[in-house]
Amino acid sequence: MLDFIYYPVSAILWFWHKAFGAVLGPDNGFAWALAVVFLVFTVRLLLLAPAIKQIRASRQMQELQPQIKALQKKYAGDRQRQATEMQKLQQEHGFNPLMGCLPALVQAPVFLGLYHVLRSFNRTGTIMGGLGMTPEANANTANYVFSATEVQSFLRARLFGAPISAAITSPQSTLESFASYGGIPTVATIAAVAIPLMVLASIATHFNARASVARQNPDAAANPQSAIMNKLMLWIFPLGVLIGGPFLMIAILLYWVSNNVWTYCQQHLVFRRIDHEHATKQQEAAERTMATTPAPGARPNSAQRGAKRRE
Repeated sequence: MLDFIYYPVSAILWFWHKAFGAVLGPDNGFAWALAVVFLVFTVRLLLLAPAIKQIRASRQMQELQPQIKALQKKYAGDRQRQATEMQKLQQEHGFNPLMGCLPALVQAPVFLGLYHVLRSFNRTGTIMGGLGMTPEANANTANYVFSATEVQSFLRARLFGAPISAAITSPQSTLESFASYGGIPTVATIAAVAIPLMVLASIATHFNARASVARQNPDAAANPQSAIMNKLMLWIFPLGVLIGGPFLMIAILLYWVSNNVWTYCQQHLVFRRIDHEHATKQQEAAERTMATTPAPGARPNSAQRGAKRRE
């Protein structure tokens, strides 16, 4: 039903596995892990332009807060007129609220697609919609763009001894399906890889939230609803990663960590660039103002008078 998501996601994963497998070997666990990481980077790179546009628009809306408050005060008794005027203000300055949702709207199906494709490398379980296939049938069945040979390569791949499609809570029947492909992994081996990734994902989620909160407008941060949401982002969401981590396969934890690392770097680099552009514009405006302002006691010259008239 969602093949329009599964096939593109598996195709990107296939491409990066081919690239890294050519160097490290097709059965190498790091080749598969890097394929997952670069799947994330590919999607985030495609979303970079709309993300920057959304950040610029959000910055512009912060600068328009005095006008927004004036509209809210002017039309306090007329919600419909207030909404109409707010929409006009947003259109005048090219602000699109949907742009802020676009990255999340695109990443959500990618996350679900990756989760499904990775689960489909091992279809021996019956939990959460598993097909209950025998290990032999599973190893000889293609997985979207991956051939049966590549499915077997995935089953043989290990990251520090742990299959990247395994989770700490994987049932024993699922773990036993790896018997002919590198041996049955232990829960301790999987935990030794998964727990550090869970901790990294939790820490990265917290620091991304801190960076987001630090960028908030002081008035918005003082809002009770915003304060509650900030606490959720800072503490509850990272805690949720630690609680839910044992149920996530190692590849999904890799996805989570790499996605948060990209977000952290993108926030700092993009905001630094936008802050620099903003400071440059302010300096240029100040220089223009000084150039058109006569010195104390001096009469404005013709160029200054012309500039004043144009203003």
